Amino acid sequence: MIPLHDDNPTVITPVLTVTFIVTCVLVFVWQLSLGDDLERMVLALGVIPATVVGGATLAPELQLIPPWMTIFTSMFMHGGWMHLIGNMLYLWIFGNNVEDAMGHLRFAAFYFLCGTAAVMAQALPDPDSTIPMIGASGAISGVLGAYLLLYPHARVLVAVPLGFILYTMRIPAGFVLAFWFALQLISTLTSGDQQGGVAFGAHIGGFVAGMALIPIFKHRNVRLFAPGPGETPLR
Repeated sequence: MIPLHDDNPTVITPVLTVTFIVTCVLVFVWQLSLGDDLERMVLALGVIPATVVGGATLAPELQLIPPWMTIFTSMFMHGGWMHLIGNMLYLWIFGNNVEDAMGHLRFAAFYFLCGTAAVMAQALPDPDSTIPMIGASGAISGVLGAYLLLYPHARVLVAVPLGFILYTMRIPAGFVLAFWFALQLISTLTSGDQQGGVAFGAHIGGFVAGMALIPIFKHRNVRLFAPGPGETPLR
């Protein structure tokens, strides 16, 4: 099930959502230009749990920034085209409404807090891990968790692949996001820690953080559990 668009208008221009997307794309283009130096940059700028929470130290040639800063630099790096496209698609569809519900500055703080919570959710259970984590998935998971509580009844156009045919339909956002969360939970329970390079624990941590933080970060006159599709937050 691939989300394509939501029927949920916004009031403000999603400046930060677009900025995050453009930054991720530009950073990925930079990654492609690195050639053989890419692995070194991933180790230097990605989150390595052993250095962030485990007290380990990187080799001197990899110590470009303090370990805590990699929590933020890692959010703008991606492991491949599909990783980038999938993340940016979800951010584009759901991020604008969440930014609309809280405003630009609050959205920036919310986004990075969710990304940080996602890193901790992945790192703390295995603080000795030396596997670098990169990607905006954790922060975007927080956006999805917030959207679930804000607009569960908004209609989302999704594509469902059945063999060689893509069927499209409009279904409630609550179902789309609950389905996504269930997939992350099942993957976490069945695939092992970071198998295949996917930090499912970070996805769950970010999602839960987004749900926990949205009542604090949303504007006071924005309702949770909007009762109908396309409801626009009042100002």
